[in-house]
Amino acid sequence: MRAMCTVSAFLAINTARQRRSSHHPAHKLAQGTTLSSQAANRHTPHSDSIMAARATVIVFSLVLALAFAGGASAKLSAGFYSRSCPGMLAAVRSALHPAIAKERRVGASIVRLFFHDCFVQGCDASLLLDDAPGFQGEKNATPNKNSARGFEVIDAVKAAVEKACPGVVSCADVLAIAAEESVVFLGGPSWEVKMGRRDSTTASFNGANNDIPPPTSGLANLTSLFAAKGLSQKDMVALSGAHTIGQARCTNFRDHIYNETDIDAGFARSRQSNCPRTAGSGDNNLAPLDLQTPTVFENAYYKNLVQKRGLLHSDQELFNGCATDAQVQGYVGSQEAFFKDFVEGMIKMGDVTPLTGSSGQIRKNCRRMN
Repeated sequence: MRAMCTVSAFLAINTARQRRSSHHPAHKLAQGTTLSSQAANRHTPHSDSIMAARATVIVFSLVLALAFAGGASAKLSAGFYSRSCPGMLAAVRSALHPAIAKERRVGASIVRLFFHDCFVQGCDASLLLDDAPGFQGEKNATPNKNSARGFEVIDAVKAAVEKACPGVVSCADVLAIAAEESVVFLGGPSWEVKMGRRDSTTASFNGANNDIPPPTSGLANLTSLFAAKGLSQKDMVALSGAHTIGQARCTNFRDHIYNETDIDAGFARSRQSNCPRTAGSGDNNLAPLDLQTPTVFENAYYKNLVQKRGLLHSDQELFNGCATDAQVQGYVGSQEAFFKDFVEGMIKMGDVTPLTGSSGQIRKNCRRMN
């Protein structure tokens, strides 16, 4: 069983890497350079043509190098707004903290918004855009419809930041810092949030449907979807710990509690009491992802998994006789280790293909483009 799990996860990682690398300009350039070098080493009557081709490749290489250098020069940094908006953090907290104090669940909802945003087009606030005539956003894609929430809180946070520094701080950065502040408010670790993202002028409905891991995912699919974003299996297990806060809808865990065996029988029965077997009945009924402390950020989520009390199929896949069991057990024994790896994962996820420099825009209203 363990060998099969390991092989599946290995194949998933390598498939994702191949999919990413085969489309990367540097990969294609390397192939082209190799072919050109082989051609140059052969003596043919067409040496002038070959030399010209090699010169073209060299020029193209320089152009690509300059392009990549230009993109890399606009990096994210923790002090990005230290001069342009020194009151940014205070403004964020002034609107966010009262909202979480009023309903602690909304902190979990905001962390989830950040996840779902970064997994589609990168961390660019595309998720925050409303549908409009001629424009389809991501809010009505399957992973988000009747599920993603907390948008009004982000609106309030953005309004507070706009009041302090009009037109300076992007919605993408507002969401990133709001996610970190939510984790801290609920008892979790803090970290320096890198900023400097800009907001997209596009969204991807199909990307939201295809790139966000569904709750029915097995370990191989979870590993592959995270790997496609440059996140390791270790990152995936640590970031899944965000399910120590928040709630899930019956429609997302019904099959797990009625039809699967990798679940504690007593726990399954307790969840069935508020989640009818028949699809369409009670679909939106809620249950806490962490049975004990759904509004406190700690390591109880992993303790639940060891006891076969993961609410979602995808949760229990992390502790199911496969390669990630040891990592889960490590987090059961050390909350500090979980916090450390979670922070590292959040920082890496926040770096997923952000718009920087002159790309995108700084939206005045997160729900629509300027």
